[in-house]
Amino acid sequence: MNSTPQDALADRLQADRPHSARVWNYLLGGKDNYIADQQVGDVIIQMFPDIARIAREQRRFLSRAVRFLAGEAGVRQFLDIGTGLPTVDNTHEVAQRVASSSRIVYVDNDPLVLVHARALLTSSPEGVCDYLDADVRDTDGILEKAAATLDFTQPIALTMLGIMGQLPDSENPASIVNRLLDALPSGSYLALSDGTDTNAAQNEAIRVYNESSASSYHVRSPERIAGFFDGLDLVEPGVVMTSRWRPEDSDGALAESTAVCGVGRKS
Repeated sequence: MNSTPQDALADRLQADRPHSARVWNYLLGGKDNYIADQQVGDVIIQMFPDIARIAREQRRFLSRAVRFLAGEAGVRQFLDIGTGLPTVDNTHEVAQRVASSSRIVYVDNDPLVLVHARALLTSSPEGVCDYLDADVRDTDGILEKAAATLDFTQPIALTMLGIMGQLPDSENPASIVNRLLDALPSGSYLALSDGTDTNAAQNEAIRVYNESSASSYHVRSPERIAGFFDGLDLVEPGVVMTSRWRPEDSDGALAESTAVCGVGRKS
């Protein structure tokens, strides 16, 4: 029997197995997830209750970083890889509130993310939003397709939140970051955050998640994550916990976190 496009979509969705973007959506209080995602999310919360707060802190870091990039840094182009499911203050919303002409390309390879992104992430009239169905490993394909929307002779902000943890060391994730940055002109930026291996309870929760998930997550030391910024000029305060990167009064009290983040500029 010939398979249909609906069959192919169902195969990719794998609704019977948890996926990172959908589990993250559940941890953020979203509705775009399945029972399998909710079940593993509940196990993670039981084992490591702080995970939901850490998820929210990562989103707040994204908002602060994009405001800095579109405002103080004057960047008008964003390449957001590992977009995740739409939630509040998505990259284009934050950037276009600062500069309505901002151009954003979202990249993800989860079909549910792309369906929702195309439906919900609509640009301002002056700006542009585009969406690419691509794996972060396909750097050449991402860069080629993104060039239809972004001008690679002008600075671009590359945002990669939680995506490096999706790659094992055997795939040399630092080389993927470097290949993307090599294609960007001087004055471009990298905004990156990821989970660290500094908490035993979190590490065990992730081990349990990896046993049942369609994908695996790999935590690393803060020093290893800081290494993704090698060769860039770090924006103050450097690579720090997500709650401590330029916090604002609306963020509330600073809390310890197992995730770190940073923003670096390409000279």
